[in-house]
Amino acid sequence: MTEEWRGWRAAAQDALYGDEGFYRSPVRSPEGPAGHFRTSVHASPLFARAVAGLLASTAAELGTGTVALVDVGAGRGELLTGVLAAAPEGLEVIPYGVEVAARPPGLDPRVRWCAEPPWGVRGLLFANEWLDNVPVEVAEVDGDGVARYVRVRTSDGAERLGPPVTGADAEWLERWWPLSAPGERAEIGRPRDLAWAGAVGSLEAGLAVAVDYAHVRGERPPFGTLTGFRGGREVRPVPDGSCDLTAHVALDACAAAGPGAVELTDQRTALGRLGVSGERPALALAASDPAAYVRALAAAGEAAELTARGGLGDFGWLLHRVG
Repeated sequence: MTEEWRGWRAAAQDALYGDEGFYRSPVRSPEGPAGHFRTSVHASPLFARAVAGLLASTAAELGTGTVALVDVGAGRGELLTGVLAAAPEGLEVIPYGVEVAARPPGLDPRVRWCAEPPWGVRGLLFANEWLDNVPVEVAEVDGDGVARYVRVRTSDGAERLGPPVTGADAEWLERWWPLSAPGERAEIGRPRDLAWAGAVGSLEAGLAVAVDYAHVRGERPPFGTLTGFRGGREVRPVPDGSCDLTAHVALDACAAAGPGAVELTDQRTALGRLGVSGERPALALAASDPAAYVRALAAAGEAAELTARGGLGDFGWLLHRVG
C-alpha cells in the first residue's frame, strides 16, 4: 500500500472538514466541539452576556433596533443560544450560525444555519476560536537554512520535509514569521488572513470580532503550535479525522488583511470593558443578602476564569469596524 504524504493544509482540511472529517461526522464527534475542548462559551454564561452587550452597542452605533448576529464557527449553537437569551428587550436580533456541520436539533428557529457568512448584513460578526481551525501549511528550516514545507503521513502523523517554500507563502513568512535557524517551524497563516478578510468583507456595516489563541511578530513560538485535541485532552496531531487539529493564530497578520478600523487587544481587557470582572463581592452583602452574595461570588469565579492571565484572559481579540 502506498503511503500518502501531503502538505499539512490539505491533510487537515480533509481530516477536519471532509465527509468523514472530525467536524462533520456525527460518529467521530457526536457531541460536537464541546466534547473535545472547552472554550469561553462553555466556561461561563457571562461570555454570552458580554457578547450580547457588544451586540447591543453595535446596534446603537448603527442607529438601528434590528441587528444581525453572525456566529462563525457556531459549533452546536451554544453562543447564539446564550446571546439570544441575554439580548436586551426591544432589540430585534437576526441570528446566523455559520458552520460546516448540520443544523443541531432543538436550535432556536430564528437562527439561520448556513455554510458561509451571509453577505451584506449590518451588525456583529463574532468568530470565537474559528481561525485556529482554518488549516495552514507548516514550514520548517532544514540543515542548510532553507524553509521547506512539512509533509505529513495521514495515517499516523509522521512528518518529513518537502520542497522549499516559495511564492506568496515565502513572502508571508518573510513579513510575518521569519525563520532562520535549522529546526525552526512556522504555521503559514496566509489562508487565515484571506478567510478573515472575507468574513469582514461580508459585513455591510458593523463590527467583526475574532477571538483566538494568538501570537504577534516578535513573540512567535520558535517551533510552532500545531497540536490536536480529543475528549478534552491534548493529543499528538494526526490528520486522520480522529481529533481536532489546531494552531495558534498570527492575529496581527489577520488584522492587516481586512478592511476597516482595527484594534488588537486581549480578552482580559475586552471583557473588562463589557463589565466582566473577577472582583469578589463585598463581605457586607453576605450579611444583608446571603443568596445574592453566593450568586455574586459564583459569577466572580466564572469571570476570573474568563479573564485569567496565563489562561483565557490571554486570548487575542481582533476587532474590525466596518462602514
